[in-house]
Amino acid sequence: MIRLFVVEGQAVVHRCKALVDLKQDEFPPVPATINDEALINHVDKVGSMLLGPHGVKVGQKVMGGEDFALYQQVIPGVFFRIGIRNDVIGSIHPIHSPYFFLDEDVLLIGAALHTSIAELYLIEHQSPS
Repeated sequence: MIRLFVVEGQAVVHRCKALVDLKQDEFPPVPATINDEALINHVDKVGSMLLGPHGVKVGQKVMGGEDFALYQQVIPGVFFRIGIRNDVIGSIHPIHSPYFFLDEDVLLIGAALHTSIAELYLIEHQSPS
């Protein structure tokens, strides 16, 4: 609940009042994002085909909430990230840092990866006509 103290403290500094209503009853906490094992294997396979065997790495688990988990309650899913670190141009800061900037050369790789993942999945799972 430290966020409430920050908001209330900032309001006092500006001679205002603040009300934070998290509506816990209306919006329950977001569930954990748990990737579907078959889709993890699919993404790993396609990523390795496109980027080579050393181009795919397992990321660290994090405790942050992610709305994607709500989709996964309805349909299996896999949440993954595309690494964009580039020391040469200084694209080294995390996404929520004020110093973050995107190495736009990675956008082509990301588009190709997402397209290939979807295309190969559809090919492998099409029903016989």
